[in-house]
Amino acid sequence: MPYLSRVDDYLHATPLTGATGQQVGPFTLFRSTTIWPYYARPVPGSDATIEPADIEKLRARCEELGLPVSFEWVVDTCPSLGPAAAAAGLEVHEYPLLVLEQSDFKPVSTALDCRILPASLPELRTARAVASVGFGTPGTAVGEGGPEARDAEVAKTTDEAAAALLERAERGVSITAAAFGDQGMLASGVHQPVGDTTEIVGVATLPAMRRQGLAAAVTSRLAEHAFASGVDLILLSAQSDAVAAVYERVGFHRIGSVGSAEPPSSE
Repeated sequence: MPYLSRVDDYLHATPLTGATGQQVGPFTLFRSTTIWPYYARPVPGSDATIEPADIEKLRARCEELGLPVSFEWVVDTCPSLGPAAAAAGLEVHEYPLLVLEQSDFKPVSTALDCRILPASLPELRTARAVASVGFGTPGTAVGEGGPEARDAEVAKTTDEAAAALLERAERGVSITAAAFGDQGMLASGVHQPVGDTTEIVGVATLPAMRRQGLAAAVTSRLAEHAFASGVDLILLSAQSDAVAAVYERVGFHRIGSVGSAEPPSSE
């Protein structure tokens, strides 16, 4: 598939904006230098066949370092990791992987104010709160969780988390967009550029405000910013086929799947 190698290389490079990497068998284990944990990934282009023993070696190293056991990868470039992780007792998930080139971009407009946010703590705190409320109720259906839930979540953001958000925004490794209505910020999302490639992550709408095209509008605004900044390939992973359909409105198309694996929640 076109772009798979480039996407895999990007996904291996982007953690280094907030982590250091060390080799553990066929994996790079990313050790966070910020407040959020990272994960391990198979080394791109290695063509290694992952075995359950490789998973156990990584698990042992994580225990030594006090790190959570977590994997992320492109399924199409490392198909052996999913079965090996499942055999080692981890929960494995796969999600649609989509890309967008500028020639396929279909801008989506909205009557609401949709803009790139400055490196400003109040707005970055609110954008994170919108994402937290939105991802607390997965999917695309209208549900509970509106401006009041957003405002309550803002108060839960620690000063340490806020400082980390601001630092990444100031470095330009995390660009946030948001959509605003009469009740304030209603949807938000981020893109994370590395060279001429970026990934759109964390696009979320307050559940009570869904089905108004806000996620597509935020995604479109992020894509506009990325292309204007010299990016020529944008990628993202979607929670489901239904969510992927939102991004397809902007011109994204599926090229494969991404995988994640972690211990069962009972562990």
